[in-house]
Amino acid sequence: MGEDTKVSKVRKFYEWTTSVPILAVILYLSGYLDNNFMFQVIAGVLLVICVMSAVHHSEIVAHRVGEPYGTIILAVSITIIEVAIIVSLMITGGEQYASFARDTVYSAVMLLLNGIVGLSLFIGGRKFHTQTFSPHSVKIALVSLISIVAFTMILPTFTKGEPGPYYTEAQILFEFFACIAIYAAFISAQTVGHREYFITDGDDVTEDKRHAISKTAFFISIVFLLISLTIVVLLAKSLSLPLEKVIVHYGLPKSLVGIIIAAVILLPEGIAAVSAARKNKLQTSLNLALGSAIASIGLTIPVVSLASYIYDFPLVLGLDLLSIILLVISIFTVMISLIGGRSNAVYGVVLLVNLIAYIFLTINP
Repeated sequence: MGEDTKVSKVRKFYEWTTSVPILAVILYLSGYLDNNFMFQVIAGVLLVICVMSAVHHSEIVAHRVGEPYGTIILAVSITIIEVAIIVSLMITGGEQYASFARDTVYSAVMLLLNGIVGLSLFIGGRKFHTQTFSPHSVKIALVSLISIVAFTMILPTFTKGEPGPYYTEAQILFEFFACIAIYAAFISAQTVGHREYFITDGDDVTEDKRHAISKTAFFISIVFLLISLTIVVLLAKSLSLPLEKVIVHYGLPKSLVGIIIAAVILLPEGIAAVSAARKNKLQTSLNLALGSAIASIGLTIPVVSLASYIYDFPLVLGLDLLSIILLVISIFTVMISLIGGRSNAVYGVVLLVNLIAYIFLTINP
């Protein structure tokens, strides 16, 4: 009887995580979100539920394929959808969206490094006091991240080929190939060359574990993971204008909208990372956070740069000095916190304070 109840609960949860994303898609396509406060509230609720659905399906996929492939699938899926939205808006928006890609990616990276890593270290540290992970994986990730950040968001501020925080066409092409090469090398190390650095005991998938998730369930979860992530991003973009009106009404800067949207888009990864830290799998949390930061910059910016080269729309890449300083502080703090292969709650507190400082200085520059 107890086993039947458990199966019934799993089945209901599975149905819930597939039906709600479909309802959200129907609402989005219905056109009722335009200037209708009630439907906008409903969309906000569905958005949060779709985030939970994405986390559920990503866990099924990860259980089937094992680590680090599961975290890579989640990170790359979100990044691809993010790229599609950014490119479509920048092609149609023109000058108004010239800095949209830079601002979105910058917000995402700051939230990943300070928010998701910080919360994972804090919650994991509070529960287990000290957690261990592979310092080799962190070094590989941070070396890749620092280089990509420099090429995409720092150097454009100081190059002289074109006035302002822009790259010339030749510099855009160089940045594209440099980021793709670094990201490819990182993925190769994570999946083949040094895979052992990115997994913890019990992460390797045996045949028994694979067969615990059927092929049908696996493919259904792949499909609904993509549906859930897509509708999360689309709803977040649709609700950005009403959100912007509220923020402007209270005298807050519009840049706060980008932070909120990035936070919503990153919710699936954030929940998955914190959940892993609570299970004493900090390595998985770091794979998600750092891997997503590298994917967010290393894939989004090169693709947007190539699109700007092809479609000839304006693209602002370089950050201002305050943003550069905050970004460098964040990367340096993460590097010092993780370089030894052991972590505790104090490191998490420091990173969360960095996050609060970032948000505070966005509101009060």
